[in-house]
Amino acid sequence: MRSVDRPLRVAALASGRGSNLAALIAARLPVEFVLVGSDKASAGALSVAADAGIPTVFLDPRDYATRSDFDRALFGRVAEAGADLLVLAGFMRIIDASVVADWEGRAINVHPSLLPKYRGLHTHRRCLEAGDAEHGASVHFVTAELDGGPVVAQARIAVHADDTEASLAARLLVEEHRLLPAVVAAIASHRLRWDGQPVFDGVPLASPLDIATLLP
Repeated sequence: MRSVDRPLRVAALASGRGSNLAALIAARLPVEFVLVGSDKASAGALSVAADAGIPTVFLDPRDYATRSDFDRALFGRVAEAGADLLVLAGFMRIIDASVVADWEGRAINVHPSLLPKYRGLHTHRRCLEAGDAEHGASVHFVTAELDGGPVVAQARIAVHADDTEASLAARLLVEEHRLLPAVVAAIASHRLRWDGQPVFDGVPLASPLDIATLLP
């Protein structure tokens, strides 16, 4: 992905408040943040990045004729920034398959479910409606399939009898804020890499890592 004599260059895309981005920045990882981009001018993530001195870019999807045109423009800005790794941290768009293909093994996403369960939206509601005993968050490499790329790590929480969507989401967000930095740290230290598939400590991943494996 990069030479070993410089930090991992990280770019992030986000559509919302940027809490996962803030957790990444607060973790003080041995990385260089080169760009934060968004499809929403009002995204809190842009303010989080600006406050941290990270370059930002906003592109409006309405300015482009097709979804593919927008994706190529935004991902082009990421490439121009020199990113080694692209982190989708609450980026709420389905990305054109041909654009994703150019970033195989170089883009990860954090998703609030124990994938392959509950791809897409409303994961907390669907977990409660199914009566699941546990819920969780996953980090996976991005592919053209929505939330369908190889999962590299997960964090789990118990579902309480009195949980609501809001309470479940709030408790899981704490784990997301631990999980995403842990995965980026593993990539930055070369413990986790892509070789046609996820490889951890030199061994192809047969199943997702538990967050405890990644934490000091």
